Amino acid sequence: MHERLDQWEFVWAALAIGVVGMLTMVGWSLFAMIRAERRRDAVRRK
Repeated sequence: MHERLDQWEFVWAALAIGVVGMLTMVGWSLFAMIRAERRRDAVRRK
């Protein structure tokens, strides 16, 4: 009897890491964009 590795566990783990990383980057970019717009508006008001 041979014990084989189930490759799908690694596929799902890689997919989960990719999705979490993508959502983190989107959130970080959105936060940076909002912060930059607020700074731009503050400079325009001066």
